Amino acid sequence: MQIYDQILSEIQLGTFQIGDKLPTERELCAQFGVSRAPIRQALSALEMKGYIYSRQGEGVYVKSTVTQDEALTDESFINSVSPEDIVEARMSIEPLIARMAAQRATQEEISQLRKTIKQMESETSAGHYVPETDERLHMEIARASHNDLFIQFMTVITQAMKQQEMWRFIRDRTVTRPDYRDTNFIEHQEIIEAIEQKKEDTAARLMTEHMQNLFNRYWKD
Repeated sequence: MQIYDQILSEIQLGTFQIGDKLPTERELCAQFGVSRAPIRQALSALEMKGYIYSRQGEGVYVKSTVTQDEALTDESFINSVSPEDIVEARMSIEPLIARMAAQRATQEEISQLRKTIKQMESETSAGHYVPETDERLHMEIARASHNDLFIQFMTVITQAMKQQEMWRFIRDRTVTRPDYRDTNFIEHQEIIEAIEQKKEDTAARLMTEHMQNLFNRYWKD
């Protein structure tokens, strides 16, 4: 199950995109330090759920970021989600996620957070706001919480943000503004620093403030 969860997390975080080829069984064995049996069990479970598919003699490829059952209802569900739903959910859950990330983040995860915040800094300095970088940073924080349900929640929220037309409209008239773009980066940078320094109360507080500021920017300005 740990191997299954890890590979699934990589798929849902976007490390492996739809159509990408997964590492070979031999490479996965080396990565996880196990024999081929548990690797094959994990891959079989992922294929049965509809996340991956295999090509005879070629390898295993990513098919979807949701299960087959979820794919049937995903579009209708996301279309019913309002921007208010998105912000309300994020305001409630992300401070707790940040707190747990500060408690549990590994050095490898912190290094990845540093890399992503550095990318956001470069984009901000160049006068750009890239939603994908912002979304990836929040997903990486969720992954650092080491709570599979939090990762799933953030995956659904990220999908809703990507597909909800009104959310994109509100986002594009606020965060893309130079003053908000710079403030947005600074807020993210402070959250990552708190996680890196294992300051869980600070990380939760900063994330709460960040979410409240998002609400204020989207609806009060």
